Amino acid sequence: MTLLLIGFVGGVLAGISPCVLPVLPVVLLGSAARAPLDGGVAVAERTSRTRPVAIVLGLTLSFALITLFGTLLLAALHLPSSLLRWLGLAALVLVGLAMLVPSLERLLERAFARIPQRDVGSRGSGAASGFVLGLALGAVFVPCAGPVLAAIAVAGATGRIGGQTVALTVAFACGVAVPLLAVALAGNRLTARVRALQRRQRLVRGVAGVLVIALAVALTFDLTGAIQRRVPDYTKALGDSLGSGISVAPVAGNGSLQECQQAAYKGQGGIADCGRAPEFAGVSQWLGGPPTTMAAMRGDVVLVDFWAYSCINCQRELPHVEAWSKAYGPLGFRVVGVHTPEYAFEHDAGNIAAGARKLGLTFPVAVDNDYGTWNAYHNVAWPAGYLVDATGAIRHVSLGEGDYPQEEQYIRALLTAAHPDAKLPPPTDVPDTTPTDRDLTPETYLGAARQQSYGGSGDYTVGVHTFADRGEPDTNSYRLQGSWTLGDDDITAGAGAKITLSYHASEVYLDVGGTGRLTVTENGATRTIDVSGPPDIRTVASNVQSQRGIVTIGLSPGLQAYSFTFG
Repeated sequence: MTLLLIGFVGGVLAGISPCVLPVLPVVLLGSAARAPLDGGVAVAERTSRTRPVAIVLGLTLSFALITLFGTLLLAALHLPSSLLRWLGLAALVLVGLAMLVPSLERLLERAFARIPQRDVGSRGSGAASGFVLGLALGAVFVPCAGPVLAAIAVAGATGRIGGQTVALTVAFACGVAVPLLAVALAGNRLTARVRALQRRQRLVRGVAGVLVIALAVALTFDLTGAIQRRVPDYTKALGDSLGSGISVAPVAGNGSLQECQQAAYKGQGGIADCGRAPEFAGVSQWLGGPPTTMAAMRGDVVLVDFWAYSCINCQRELPHVEAWSKAYGPLGFRVVGVHTPEYAFEHDAGNIAAGARKLGLTFPVAVDNDYGTWNAYHNVAWPAGYLVDATGAIRHVSLGEGDYPQEEQYIRALLTAAHPDAKLPPPTDVPDTTPTDRDLTPETYLGAARQQSYGGSGDYTVGVHTFADRGEPDTNSYRLQGSWTLGDDDITAGAGAKITLSYHASEVYLDVGGTGRLTVTENGATRTIDVSGPPDIRTVASNVQSQRGIVTIGLSPGLQAYSFTFG
């Protein structure tokens, strides 16, 4: 019941969040526009009420199914991740045209003619075309739902779709439907109450059709994103407060891994019984050492550390893990790094090995490209550590960066319990570089499928585009100049390619790959950074303390940029 309540409240927040604003006018007018009968006479109010319900039903149904299964379906068919969005945009244009051309809408309604209808005359109510409109909106509707939607999306992308995931998704969809249905019914009742609208149904339908097509065009060129980014997210604080109550997969074993993860999420983790440590699953390759199993390491204290080589948070955490491995390895302490990719290029074993060498890692690394071990541990973050005692039980969970002295104390305590006669060395001394600035700019993705911080003009969709924005972007956003080829996960530089970023941080890192040169300009000073090899982060700005800054980076043609991260 708690999970259902969290999902429902998260859905309601999504339905009133800034990201739903571009959809609301279409839902309002689309519900107000009643479909004419074959004779051109508007249907009765009783039957017209089916249209707003059909719109919201189609929207929530397609949104839920695509969020849960869309990634898996596209991966299985080897199709581009943007396909469903483009199909949704095409369907929006089709429904908009149908509102403008009654004969086309009758043709669209005819496809649903075999579905039994309970109400006399409902065949002309526009329910079918409303349902198609809802399906199309659901394919392009991505609300700012915080950790609730993130938990559902990660479960869908990684195949962790169990009963709890489905329950959370259904509750979330029902929550989204409540405010949207209120808007849809308001539009329908507006027509019923205002005689002028009743007499001008053809005009209302025409305006609604144009609005639907305009929304499709705006979504294509990300004009709606520009609007959303300028509206404060007034639901974020409430949405984030729900995050600690989310679990979308059953937890097996003694104790509760779920409770330990939630405690770690709240920063309240300690030594506890978190259940039996799962075996490594779906590992395609081992780097830096022979394959191993949890059973083979029984008797030793083990740290299972999830990371990704181009993740800045992981790069700040891993020096501590490496120091523990060296200091306590001779005393029965083992570290196994589980490399689970965030980007496509992080699937490459050569890139992973190069990243491990660059970070100076000496412990074995399991290549978890298919998320097998990630799923086995029900993991939710990079980096994440699972500390296992000598009996094979997980005793502590850490999510994210920081609290290294405390984690090391847990390692020492478990080693003392396993080997009472062991003489432990002094605690390690590795500087903690975890950022403490609460106003730190969040991780900024550059690919067309994931970006949320683009602050310029022009078409930000997959393909080749030329940008000409100049001047300072708003804080926590970026603009482009020159020629760029935009992909789902990255952007590739062409002639005159530049990125201007406005940030609040001490350190700024650009995840970039290829062979070429970065030309970095900030505060009137210019320097160059040579780039070669697989994608990895490069420091493009460095300040004594966290502050607001503007940096412009020129990229040689062919370089691929993935994201900005901050410290």
